[in-house]
Amino acid sequence: MARSPDPHDPRSMRERMMAGDLYIADDPELGAMSDEAADLCAAYNATTTRQRPLRRQLLEALLGSVGEDTALRPPLRVDFGSNIRIGARCFANWGLVAADVAAITIGDDVQIGPNVQLLTPTHPIDPETRRATWEAGEPITLGDNVWLGGGVIVLPGVTIGANTVVGAGSVVTRDLPADVVAVGNPARVVRGVHDRKDRP
Repeated sequence: MARSPDPHDPRSMRERMMAGDLYIADDPELGAMSDEAADLCAAYNATTTRQRPLRRQLLEALLGSVGEDTALRPPLRVDFGSNIRIGARCFANWGLVAADVAAITIGDDVQIGPNVQLLTPTHPIDPETRRATWEAGEPITLGDNVWLGGGVIVLPGVTIGANTVVGAGSVVTRDLPADVVAVGNPARVVRGVHDRKDRP
């Protein structure tokens, strides 16, 4: 959890945000970055499957990095986009929300079902600090070959290990190791991916 805000901290709100410390989101620099990302998202979301080269161009402008042969079906929603790094041969179905006030790192060959939410923002438990509109973020990491079923929610600070499958509608509140199947709210490991050959 981020430390209490220091009124004498000389860093910009963007620097605080990138360090994972408390910051004020209603900041002109952050607002301009968010507006630019919103414009790119709107342009991306207006494309069709017949505009793959344009989609690629827009994704490269929006995201921190995007690997070859990766496809994200519109609509896509991000905070900044620049804090998202996604590997090669990934696929995300409609309605991905990637709230990237902290880093979101997605490995290669990741499959993401419709209406998945990757949520890095956090808010203080302390009522007065929260009322003063301070917030922070904790990074999310998805390892290679992870599969998130439809409607999965991944909470701040979570790492999901390679090859792990998360069942539809699950809420991932804590790290998951590699090579497991996890389901539920909160998501819990129910077996290894190699325990049975049929679908989970």
